[in-house]
Amino acid sequence: MIELLRKRRSIRKFTNEKIDVESRKILIEAALRAPSARGINPWEFILVDDEELIIQLSQAKQFGSAFLINAPFAIVVCGDSSKADFWIEDCSITATIIQLTAASLGLGSCWIQIRNRQHNDNTTAEAYVQELLGLPEHIKVSSILAIGYPDEIKPTVSAENLQYDKIKENRWV
Repeated sequence: MIELLRKRRSIRKFTNEKIDVESRKILIEAALRAPSARGINPWEFILVDDEELIIQLSQAKQFGSAFLINAPFAIVVCGDSSKADFWIEDCSITATIIQLTAASLGLGSCWIQIRNRQHNDNTTAEAYVQELLGLPEHIKVSSILAIGYPDEIKPTVSAENLQYDKIKENRWV
């Protein structure tokens, strides 16, 4: 697992190659095996490979979603707010597991935060995605994961460059 964490990077440039059926099945299985508080599993997933819909999703927020236009596959990670107030945490855990699984399959991915972001001055990114995908009001949008075969190589972060100053033992000071 540590080797996977060492090599995984956020990828924003993808080849045109479609994700094969077996890889999609593995990504779905990984999402559905993610841990959830009290086993409630409030997450829901929209798998998107329709090019026109991906173009529309790439416009979900003002900054930081445009690169999705080049991804052949996206997973919209949603949470059922009527099931639990911890849907946000469960969706975040699941999105991370999906990204790590993608890396293990030789796929690149990048998280696009939707929750608490703006589409434009009048509409939230979440409301835009909810309307675009026909989601009911209680299904909230956490993020969109752009997934595809990498068309860029990013160097790993060396152990010497990790932020060890963020680690405290027993107490803050």
